[in-house]
Amino acid sequence: MKKRLFLTCLTLVLIVAALAGVKFMQIEAMIDQGKKFVPPPETITEAVVTSDSWGNELSAVGTLTAVQGVTVAAELPGKVAKISFVPGNPVNKGELLVSQDTSSEEADLPGAEAQVRVARADLDRAARMISEKIISQADYDKAAAAHEQAVSRVNNIRVTIAKKNIRAPFGGRLGIRQVNLGQILKEGDPIVTLQSLDPIFADFSLPQQRISQVKPNLPVRVVCDALPGVTVEGRITAINPLVESGTRNVQIQATLSNKEEKLRPGMFVNVAIDLPVRDEVLEIPATAVLYAPYGDSVFVVENDREHGGDVLRQQFVRLGEKRGDFIAVSSGLAEGDRIVSTGVFKLRNGQAVTVDNRLAPSFKHAPAPENN
Repeated sequence: MKKRLFLTCLTLVLIVAALAGVKFMQIEAMIDQGKKFVPPPETITEAVVTSDSWGNELSAVGTLTAVQGVTVAAELPGKVAKISFVPGNPVNKGELLVSQDTSSEEADLPGAEAQVRVARADLDRAARMISEKIISQADYDKAAAAHEQAVSRVNNIRVTIAKKNIRAPFGGRLGIRQVNLGQILKEGDPIVTLQSLDPIFADFSLPQQRISQVKPNLPVRVVCDALPGVTVEGRITAINPLVESGTRNVQIQATLSNKEEKLRPGMFVNVAIDLPVRDEVLEIPATAVLYAPYGDSVFVVENDREHGGDVLRQQFVRLGEKRGDFIAVSSGLAEGDRIVSTGVFKLRNGQAVTVDNRLAPSFKHAPAPENN
């Protein structure tokens, strides 16, 4: 009985040992197979590092202002007798806008003109009499003074009438009417705004460190969110000689063509100044850069001579200015290097890859994305 029990236990131990040995060999075979496993190459898009000449530019935020802009106002008190303009319409210089009541002045004018004629006759008579020494020089001076006073009164009445016929001081576009017929205006009461819109000024500031790069007549480009996709060109026409002590900025003014009058005073704009000096740079697509706190890098595509095909090498780079879809590289790459252009976040150093540029995006220096 004991012998049978011993043989049974021995048989069980041999079976368990055989199963463990088989399982161990299976696991060891799987480990060897895993070590020998090579993942399939990752499909990538590729770009070549190229050199280009980039124009330098300075950027600033500006505000549009009218070359000439005023609020036309009453110069003298009076009642509005006639409104001769249409709000929002263009007007020419000297065009009548508003007529105030001048009935009192027009009633006084004939009498004043009659006084001028009488004073003129008295002065002529005094001139003949003094030549014959009938009257004294003092009497002649009194006649001359009376004539000048009469002429002055007539001129004063005519100037008052002219001031009460309010005219456009320059050509431009009118704003919203701020008076009504029969309204009694006081001196300085607003009537309508008047803005000269073509050309128009763009006022902006630059730090004092940049002022040596700027001079009159440099070209500028202006974009405004009110006119998406539209770039307005102009030139620098004035540089303030005074540096603001609070900000250490210099005020600069550019003049822009605005024939269609789409730009309006008070608009916020972005201004770019084109500098005459150009820089030679190495450029790569901005999507090729893997940004990280410890340093920015790209994946260089190299030929693996040992195994054939292409592999990746992670290369740290120093970046420069960005221009559209491209970014400049100041160190780390050379012209002609092949780099991964998209999807770099999913790649690793030493990974095998295959290049397929059929789905590669088109990179541009001045992209114009659609607003769908």
